[in-house]
Amino acid sequence: MSTIHDIPTPALLLDIDVLEGNLRRMAGRCKELGVRLRPHVKTHKCLEIAFAQRALGAHGITVSTLAEARAFADGGFDDITWAFPVNPGRLQEAAELAARVRLGVVADSVTAVDGLIGTGAPFRVWIKIDCGYGRAGVDPGSAVPRELAGRVIDGGLELAGILSHSGNAYRATSRDEMARIADLERRIMADLAEELAADGIPVPDASIGSTPSMSAYRTLQGVSEVRPGNYALHDYTQVLLGSCDVEECAATVLTTVVSSSRERDTAVVDAGALAMSLDPGPTHMGRRSFGEVLDERAPGRMRRNARLTSLSQEHGIVSRFLDVGTRIRVLPNHSCLTVACFDAFSVVRGDDILDSWPVLRQR
Repeated sequence: MSTIHDIPTPALLLDIDVLEGNLRRMAGRCKELGVRLRPHVKTHKCLEIAFAQRALGAHGITVSTLAEARAFADGGFDDITWAFPVNPGRLQEAAELAARVRLGVVADSVTAVDGLIGTGAPFRVWIKIDCGYGRAGVDPGSAVPRELAGRVIDGGLELAGILSHSGNAYRATSRDEMARIADLERRIMADLAEELAADGIPVPDASIGSTPSMSAYRTLQGVSEVRPGNYALHDYTQVLLGSCDVEECAATVLTTVVSSSRERDTAVVDAGALAMSLDPGPTHMGRRSFGEVLDERAPGRMRRNARLTSLSQEHGIVSRFLDVGTRIRVLPNHSCLTVACFDAFSVVRGDDILDSWPVLRQR
């Protein structure tokens, strides 16, 4: 059996035991809260992980791009939500996919809804609601949700429901603040569903959630579906936010020291921006790095005196001297972006490599 000492770097490692623990915990959390889990596969982009999520009871999947949707449809998934505002220039592609699978799409404008109706395809339409994130979606207190929902129904399409994303939970600075953001999203969506139903527009489902908010919800009354994605792997951002502990982070980057300087007390590794991404992490939490170095002598802990402080395309600078040839594991700030830099996971248990799982990072 090969080990991590035998493979070229940089390499994306996936700890199978940690992954399986993460998947089981989220499945249990959703069961406890009484909601369906539709995991966002943009984090791992991996059929094998999605199969494991489905085996644990996930209902369909969520994707960010049509390329992801097609790749997972080809892999056997037939209930897919494309959780991204519809691009009018790609409606024909979406219509072709909707002829193959049960495809949910997201709209927050009359233009988008009319475009979907015009294709004649059997789309399931989610109305995107802004619950405070401020990125996309309509004001839940306005007349727009009713207008768009009515337009969907009158146009002969299926109204899947209302959908939001509590991305502002990533800006929280405390568990209490995260819980407040999470519960605000829940209350807004539950209240809106009731108001629409009272106006004669039944809402089949209210879909919400992110990994940080899933760790903070006390109740999900009034909500039927959640769509966290990062929970499968976690990352340093989730550690800082309090969504998980270091030992619950399943994905790391294995990298090799290729140059070092005692005078500068630094080392250069072969994991640069094209391995780690340039995401600086949650800088509002007072920590800035491009990845944390794990302590190989103490599993589940990070080295206090070593982190990636600078990245160029292929070079990474570590904030301490390390001997050339040393291999280290780096915990990424944002596993979703890091995974998208690689073609495959090296699936590991300890130092042993068990398998290689492709990353479907088509664009």
